[in-house]
Amino acid sequence: MKGKIMSTIPIATFSIPLSSVTMSNKAHRGYTAIKSLGIMALAILILAGVAGAAPFAYVTSEGNDTSNGTVSVIDTATDNVIATIPMAGCSWGIVATSDDTKLYVADSGLLSANVSVIDTATNTVNATVNVGVCPWGITVNPAGTRVYVTIHNSTDISVIDTATNSVIDTLSVGTDPCGVAVNPDGTKIYVTHGSSNNVSVIDTATNNVIDTVNVGISPWDVAVNPDGTKVYVLNERSNNVSVIDTATNNVIATVNVGNYPYSISVNPAGTKAYVVNQDDNTVSVIDTATNNAIATVPVGVKPVGVEVTPDGRKAYVTNYDSNNVSVIDTATNTVTATVNVGNGPCGIAGHFIDSVTKSDSTMESNSTTSLNPITQTENQTNTGTKEKSSPFMSPIWVLAVVLGTVKYVRKTKP
Repeated sequence: MKGKIMSTIPIATFSIPLSSVTMSNKAHRGYTAIKSLGIMALAILILAGVAGAAPFAYVTSEGNDTSNGTVSVIDTATDNVIATIPMAGCSWGIVATSDDTKLYVADSGLLSANVSVIDTATNTVNATVNVGVCPWGITVNPAGTRVYVTIHNSTDISVIDTATNSVIDTLSVGTDPCGVAVNPDGTKIYVTHGSSNNVSVIDTATNNVIDTVNVGISPWDVAVNPDGTKVYVLNERSNNVSVIDTATNNVIATVNVGNYPYSISVNPAGTKAYVVNQDDNTVSVIDTATNNAIATVPVGVKPVGVEVTPDGRKAYVTNYDSNNVSVIDTATNTVTATVNVGNGPCGIAGHFIDSVTKSDSTMESNSTTSLNPITQTENQTNTGTKEKSSPFMSPIWVLAVVLGTVKYVRKTKP
């Protein structure tokens, strides 16, 4: 089953002379390959609706030397591309605010120092926030008031105030910050450091590093489970996942996965974690109760991002070399659809796994409302509070980042 692209809008691109950079023999192998190629990044983010409203997947890609990039919006009910959003730069991480009105996209190119802000009502970029060069991982606190962005070729994290779209603090966290994730109550941030093989734990009340956890080799992506008790750290060069107990900040398990794992997503129930293995063209499925890999799912060529829908029924995987997104039925662990997107979809840039819900306390107690991010129409149900949702992972979110109607956002790629 193939998804159909119904419309595309060109976006700005740039190229880096290959003679001026050190190239890896693997596309998007760590920071050097990503920033050197400068051709396209894709993020997947699941933005979930309520009361049966289907989430949308936002897949960002920058294109290549002969074609401009696009952001493909996938309706996950039909797995068709239904719209596009113009972007600039090598878009990587993406996240939505809790009121579903804004998306923040890290433009991660070698020469970029910006985060773009998308208005979900119009699907247009309405602000640009200057941060450090090569913003990478991105996440938002549950209140939707702060966005945290790792600046990959530095030691810093930029903190953005979403009310003003300005940087209000810069945190020094250690060399090579990559992935970033926030816990469900917004009190802690977890940051991976690819070159020092550890994870920084940050107290958001003081914006200070309060602990450092040693993990595997070249930690890249990071995700927090829904109840905040476990942190999952993907280690690219040791081909495994470190499981951290957040009560003690100790590694309590190590799960072997495939070759060159690149992105990770935890389902909303917290029962499964999905890891893309770039060199194997597979996704490993981890049972979080036993910390064992229980299934391996073949996908497209060079998968680099993964995100799970808010209902947990599907996982979306971006495939960099085959220019498409694989849709996995999580009940059967099989690919049920393939959606063609732009050139070189990369992965979830950031980690946006938690359900982000905004309730309107002024609403009548016997109704809920979900807002379709594309049509901006409201869906009424009889369950209690009025809620709105709108689109974006994550990636790839995917990479991840990039999927949904907006209640649930992911992570992804750092």
